[in-house]
Amino acid sequence: MNTTNQSVLIVDDEPPARARMQRLVESLPGWAVAGVCGTGDQAIELVEELNPAVVLLDVRMPGMSGVEVARRIAGNPAPPPVIFVTAYDEYAVQAFDAQAVGYLLKPVRKEKLERALHQARRLIPAEGTQLAPAKPGAASRDTIAVMVGAELRMVPLQDVRFFRADQKYVTLYHAAGESVIDESLKRLAEELSPNFFRINRGILVALSAIEALERDEQGRPLVRVRETGEMLPVSRRRLADLRRALLARESI
Repeated sequence: MNTTNQSVLIVDDEPPARARMQRLVESLPGWAVAGVCGTGDQAIELVEELNPAVVLLDVRMPGMSGVEVARRIAGNPAPPPVIFVTAYDEYAVQAFDAQAVGYLLKPVRKEKLERALHQARRLIPAEGTQLAPAKPGAASRDTIAVMVGAELRMVPLQDVRFFRADQKYVTLYHAAGESVIDESLKRLAEELSPNFFRINRGILVALSAIEALERDEQGRPLVRVRETGEMLPVSRRRLADLRRALLARESI
């Protein structure tokens, strides 16, 4: 196998589906098939044996389901990103819970597979590096799941600028645009602290995305978002804590 290629493990209980996915992967530059298998038990063994960069995983399989396989893989010291490939669209929430980075519906189109693999590539550690142990208080995940039609996509936290709650919905603003997500602002604030700060009741912003603290003509505090220049209102009672959070980040 070309060492410049990223390796892919294909897991599907249907031989025609495995063969088709193998042809698709091998047609993409920069990717190569490390192995194929048809059961969950085989998948877990091959992940340890082959150490693939990415796993393409069917959901419905005899015996152990793809969701359970993904959960088992996620317990490894340095688990490969998992992309679910399925004929059913009702497993998106389970895919997110199992920390999958993508969700593709069969029949998979080449361009959608390429996009999902591109997203997964960003989560693959560089060769020779190891994942650092989580720091106390660090976020328990590094991506946010968003649905685009019937497709699950993962937005890296490093691309997130802020979240805005509006009645029953939360909108995620990121480098590639914005997406409505099915998560509460309260839960996000608790999980993503201390790298994100709730500047008012309805906005949670990445500290790394704050370019400056300013005031409007009426003296009300605002944060200017890096790159976009968007101005977001800051609650006066949270202003002092925000300043301390920014100073703490600069001292790291």
